[in-house]
Amino acid sequence: MKKDAWQRLAGIVFGTALAFAGCPALSAQGPYHVQDKWKLGGDGGWDYLAVDPQSGLLYITRGNHVIVVNTTSGKLVADITGLKGTHGVAFDTDGKTGYISDGSSNTVAVFDRASSKITQTIPAGTNPDGILFEPTTRTVWAFNGRSKNATVIDAATKQVIATVPLPGKPEFPVADGKGSVFVNIEDKNEIAHLDAKSHTLLADWPIGCESPSGHAIDIANNRLFAVCDGKKMAVVDAGTGKVVASPAIGEGPDAAAFDPESHNAFSSNGEGTLTVIHQDSPDAYSVLQDLPTQRSARTMALDPKTGKIYLVAAEFGPRPAATPENPRPRPPVVPGSFVVIVVGK
Repeated sequence: MKKDAWQRLAGIVFGTALAFAGCPALSAQGPYHVQDKWKLGGDGGWDYLAVDPQSGLLYITRGNHVIVVNTTSGKLVADITGLKGTHGVAFDTDGKTGYISDGSSNTVAVFDRASSKITQTIPAGTNPDGILFEPTTRTVWAFNGRSKNATVIDAATKQVIATVPLPGKPEFPVADGKGSVFVNIEDKNEIAHLDAKSHTLLADWPIGCESPSGHAIDIANNRLFAVCDGKKMAVVDAGTGKVVASPAIGEGPDAAAFDPESHNAFSSNGEGTLTVIHQDSPDAYSVLQDLPTQRSARTMALDPKTGKIYLVAAEFGPRPAATPENPRPRPPVVPGSFVVIVVGK
């Protein structure tokens, strides 16, 4: 998540996005609707969430721990503790191992998916944020927001095998399953194309939208989806870097997803909407729906097996008074208000 994400989120929650809070008519304009809302509670904020493709469990990073939720019952089934400031979760294709980017400790935590226990930690760069498992090389890539590089870890030995310099601050990465890794460069308004085998930067492409954060990929059609400030999604040809479409999304996004079954791309927006964009062809896109969710629901995960989307949100209390030490204080999360929102057809 971006360095100033919570400040921007607070502005969205208490600012112009109020106009979206009472628009139930929007939900009737498309096939998706809110199916359920699971109240999990707990204190503090959150960052990315991910669905384990084998077990279907939902992993949610929550500061110094990661909670694990059963997506059938909506109940908390495990809590991975002993961390400092978590951001993302990635899954090895072995079905057994997972990886957590622990930004505040500058490490990647390795955990056992059966026991939800951390088995070791691996040094990374400064503030590892986005993380992925690259299947063709069986490597883990942790993207370090402050040192502006990527730490590459061999999944077999759990050793760092490369550090790849990047042209700016990385955000969310995706892989095409063929040896290419792509990551948004938030402060340069670019996407970086990396070769997973040689650990090199192949290209950095300007994509014409501000502060790209959330990122998704359509592997079959070789298309990238980057969600940006200014209510824009950039659809990019992953072979050439050409922007082929720029459909409109909601305000304050931080995650994207693509469902190859429905050919729909998604943007979760902090204003309290989920934008659904249909792929009419690889180069043509139309807004299918702006579904009201809940203000602050700006991160999400798609379950590729069910097509369901999981978003997280909470209510916020009054913003504290500014002080010289903290001129931009964050409004506190109301205790017990943290929820998972389940969206489906």
